[in-house]
Amino acid sequence: MNHPLCSQAETGHSMKSLMVFLFCIITSTLNAQDELLEREEKALQAAVAKASASVVQLELVGGLESQDTGPISAVAVSTDGYLLASATMVPSDITSILATTPSGKRASAKVVAHDFSRNLVLLKVNTEESYPVLTVVPRDQIIVGQWAIAMGRTFSREFTNQSVGIVSASNRIWGKAIQTDAKISPANYGGPLIDIQGRVFGVLTPLTPHPQGGQSDGTEWYDSGIGFAVPMVDLLPHLEKLKAGENLYPGRLGISLQSGNVYDLPAAIVAVQPKSPARDAGLLKGDVIVELAGKPISRQSELRHVLGAHYAGDTLKVKVLRGDENFETELVLAEKLEPYEHPFLGILPDKNHGEAGVRIRHVYTDSPAAKAGLKPGDLLTKLNQVAIEGHNQLRVELANFEPAAVITLEVVSDGQTKTTEITLEPLSLVAPTIAGHPLPVTAAPANDLATGIVEIKLPEEANECHAIIPDNYRADVPHGLVVWLHAPGDVNDETLKQQWEALAAQHHLIVLAPKAADENRWQPTEIEFIRKTMDNMINTYNIDRNRVVSIGRQAGGAMALILGFSHRDLVRGVIPIDAPFPLRAGISPNDPAERLAIHAILVKGSPVSAAVGNAVKALRDAKYPVSEAELAAPGKITDEVRQALAYWIDALDRI
Repeated sequence: MNHPLCSQAETGHSMKSLMVFLFCIITSTLNAQDELLEREEKALQAAVAKASASVVQLELVGGLESQDTGPISAVAVSTDGYLLASATMVPSDITSILATTPSGKRASAKVVAHDFSRNLVLLKVNTEESYPVLTVVPRDQIIVGQWAIAMGRTFSREFTNQSVGIVSASNRIWGKAIQTDAKISPANYGGPLIDIQGRVFGVLTPLTPHPQGGQSDGTEWYDSGIGFAVPMVDLLPHLEKLKAGENLYPGRLGISLQSGNVYDLPAAIVAVQPKSPARDAGLLKGDVIVELAGKPISRQSELRHVLGAHYAGDTLKVKVLRGDENFETELVLAEKLEPYEHPFLGILPDKNHGEAGVRIRHVYTDSPAAKAGLKPGDLLTKLNQVAIEGHNQLRVELANFEPAAVITLEVVSDGQTKTTEITLEPLSLVAPTIAGHPLPVTAAPANDLATGIVEIKLPEEANECHAIIPDNYRADVPHGLVVWLHAPGDVNDETLKQQWEALAAQHHLIVLAPKAADENRWQPTEIEFIRKTMDNMINTYNIDRNRVVSIGRQAGGAMALILGFSHRDLVRGVIPIDAPFPLRAGISPNDPAERLAIHAILVKGSPVSAAVGNAVKALRDAKYPVSEAELAAPGKITDEVRQALAYWIDALDRI
């Protein structure tokens, strides 16, 4: 039997040995980690050194915007001096461009062509020096989680600037871009995103996730931890076209899809635009696209991904399910569609009518409906022999026609059924000054939802938001949703309630007032927060999807426009007040099924009035229904003006 002292000595010796062993393991692990970090650091430095010679600095000379631009970056894509840069950084009116050459000298460069789909520009340097060209990362080697280095040459001709991150997604912006969390900003727009071997992933440029244009070019993601690079492997097949001076444009089909979640819904066509590739190829309302360019399509998101990879002029095979049979055809994507103008029948529908057909609430003076003898109370039951289930379906059916088209309506009037031919006209801009939509004749259901000023709190968002719910809210009455986006510093909910509560009760409106995180400044990235508050209201209250409006003054008005154009599936009207139109990315095409109307309010003598006037003209040229009004300086919104806005909102469901 061991002596206790011996046991204690042995135990102490064992503990000491164990501690030494653990210390050795920890030290070894730390040394291994230090060695790994050192190896990674050296690898990153080597990658930057390898790629630096292909990163070019451009100096912009002349042009209205160039004084604020400064040097920008580009990346060489051929040894003979062709460069790709971000189109955002190259003003259209630039008069002279100087590029660094491999020897460190400067030479003149000129714009050769634009890629308007991916926000890039191709330039040619006038030099006989040979540029090194980076090896391109193959598509199957672009893997989420691997190192990514964003490079630029803006601060110095001699040295590159760089930021390190990872590839955070490989197929963003509907198949057009790699996403990285490396810091992306004007300091490296146009430069390359490279891997740890010094190979090029793609060209850094701001991009917008909203398809087919909109109110943003994607620069709102600057300094947000989200940046994009267009894969070089996708650009190489089109490089010869760009070198030949041929601009590349997004390809357009000319169809409207069922509204809703693009990640769940099939690609079911609800409208085919006249004079479009889809119409010429024989596609019809009701077709479901199941294959495009040889790739299977089961959801709308997949259609957008496949379409996003193609340009105008590309010929694609398309397969649709028509009833129980497949129909295959071929089409050529269009660079632009002839502007679509919504047709007008000339009625407001009765939203309380719960049976089949559309009950007429109001007939516009001198409208096609008035000329055909239609009157309030009449019931529309068929359009060209297609049964009409309700006013939403009737709008979609009419979206397949243009003004001047002749349609046949079946109407029940005074107990008699008759058929009448009607020639459609352009959508009226007039808002009739009529009483608010009458309430249902049935008793109001019990309401357990809050009214007055109600806080809308989203757990994942720091921003504040309140809603003004009228005291006479009824769950069986669809309410319009007015999203008020405040001007800098103007965030008083009590004042907003006093201004809108009577109109909200009269016209069945809910006023939603989301706040910027900094009440003195809106950030474009806060659009997604605003959308979440809107979805919260739609899921809680009875919202009329035909009367969802964004409204704001000055910077709030600019945000209202961005919201309206970036969320066409939800917003049906925009009211910008004394607000510049942020049309950096151009005007997205007018959509037959997702209607959007604009009522611009100008202020006499405002410094932005001329710019607003130009934007209004551009929107009208694109066939958007745009009305306008002007306020005397300083642009006070009176009760009379708010009443006129309420009438305009009430008429957004016009047919």
